[in-house]
Amino acid sequence: MAEERRSVITLGGKGSSLSSSSVYKVASGVANVRIDSSAIERLSTKPLPLIKGSSFSIPEELTKEETRASLVVLLNKLLLANSGSVRSVLPVKIMEILNSKDETFEFGDVEVTEGESVVLEKSCATLVGICSVIDHKTTGLSQVVDSVAALSCEATKGDVTSFSSLDSGDGFGNKDAISVAGDLKVLLNGSKAVGKFEIEEIWKIPRIHGKFRDVVRSVHSDARVELNSGVKGCGVGEALGATLSALCVPIKSLGECSFLRAKLCFESVVNEDLRKLLSEKSCVEYENLKSGVKLALVEEDPCRLAHKLNECLGIVWRIIGLEAAAAYFALAGGDLFATKEVLKGDKKKKAVLGKGTSVIIQFIKERLVSSNEAANGGDQVEQILNLYNPEGHGFDDLLAKVKEIVESNENRRLPKLPKGTRDFAQGKMIIREKAFSIIQNVFKKHGATALDTPVFELRETLMGKYGEDSKLIYDLADQLLDGMLEICGVPAEKFRTICSSIDKLDKQSFEQVKKEMVEEKGLSSEVADRIGSFVKEKGDPMELLNKLREEGSEFLGNESSKEALDELSIMFEALERS
Repeated sequence: MAEERRSVITLGGKGSSLSSSSVYKVASGVANVRIDSSAIERLSTKPLPLIKGSSFSIPEELTKEETRASLVVLLNKLLLANSGSVRSVLPVKIMEILNSKDETFEFGDVEVTEGESVVLEKSCATLVGICSVIDHKTTGLSQVVDSVAALSCEATKGDVTSFSSLDSGDGFGNKDAISVAGDLKVLLNGSKAVGKFEIEEIWKIPRIHGKFRDVVRSVHSDARVELNSGVKGCGVGEALGATLSALCVPIKSLGECSFLRAKLCFESVVNEDLRKLLSEKSCVEYENLKSGVKLALVEEDPCRLAHKLNECLGIVWRIIGLEAAAAYFALAGGDLFATKEVLKGDKKKKAVLGKGTSVIIQFIKERLVSSNEAANGGDQVEQILNLYNPEGHGFDDLLAKVKEIVESNENRRLPKLPKGTRDFAQGKMIIREKAFSIIQNVFKKHGATALDTPVFELRETLMGKYGEDSKLIYDLADQLLDGMLEICGVPAEKFRTICSSIDKLDKQSFEQVKKEMVEEKGLSSEVADRIGSFVKEKGDPMELLNKLREEGSEFLGNESSKEALDELSIMFEALERS
């Protein structure tokens, strides 16, 4: 049987960078590695003094995947090092090992240059390699886990109305939780299977998954930096160790939340043997997760911590897979349909699933070898677990399908619109533009010409046309600035004309503006100087705001300016949180 053709990851090219995804492909054996010819040419060809061996070694307890990831990172670090101190022999040797079936590589008997020894001993290649594997797996998990949770929402008939209450619109909401809730709503769009029972495990989803997304971003950011940095001294191990430690609890919480949802789904699985099988497997994995995280939390060595965390991550993937299986069998029922049939009196009624979740159910169904649940339930569970395994053949297709569902929905997380306004999507704009074009052409044929007016008018102009109580008018209040002018002693009748002078400060110096206010607009020099004491202030918005609100400030004694400062405070805080 012909060997499956592998893709090729090229290292050392000019301007190239190494990603966690590329490391994982080579580590898992689905891609070969190649050194760019320009990188080979940059390496030293001169005879260099050699030292006997190196203290670098790869821990024996690492998995084959982790060992290969470490070698990929080490190879890249050698290519990033000072080319004058690194020969081509060592990078080529590592490349050959990665592209062959030989998994042994000992450095003790290899003579290296001093520069190569520095890279071997100080690059933290093993830690960075495992961190890259964790980065790749957690990134995929953060994208897939929401789709599994959405299936559980329907399998348990959970109430999901709380997902809409997370975004209050004031800038104080949890952005990641809101984002998760948005994705869940897309997956569940149109579902008639949710909304019946108040279930705490369902309500937890946005915050638990959101926190996981937050920490995953930190891991991804650190991994990306360390993969493409040369050997720059100390602190890498401690820094990555701290980032990975912060991942321990979110991983446990994610797995625990999934396990509890799966238990609820078991109750709706028709086949008793299948229900028992799913329950037993889930309980074993959950106990393994608890003990694994406990060991990881007390581990002080960064490399061993990364190894234990990667093991825990594998357990969480299996728990998520078991939840997916439980929700699938609960929804598909004995006949494995895309929608569950439930009896209501003498009539059969289909529980309509969400537009997104129904696609996921159908995707799983098509990949099961057998449709006979009673006879092959165990085999089907293993097939679903393999589908939710990052190393499984169908995982990439599953991930792509989930992304397609979530990212293609036009209604996903639309911004709120002001009252009385609306958005027009692409399809509607095509129709509107066509209609307006026809109308304009008809008018032009009859001699009409176009005219344009400002998007806003003076209040007195509109009041005369529409009246005081008209809802067609949106009043833009004067730039509560009036308070400052009043404090400085500017007569009320000169507010607007002095404001127009102040608006020129972004183009003219204050002395030029002062001359205009005094000589052309009749303001006294003393009042102009008082204005200058305020408008010359520059700095951070919140710092300036706090200064204006200090005890004894004249602004606090003026009702207009006090109201303006309060509103600015609310706006600045909202912007800062956003």
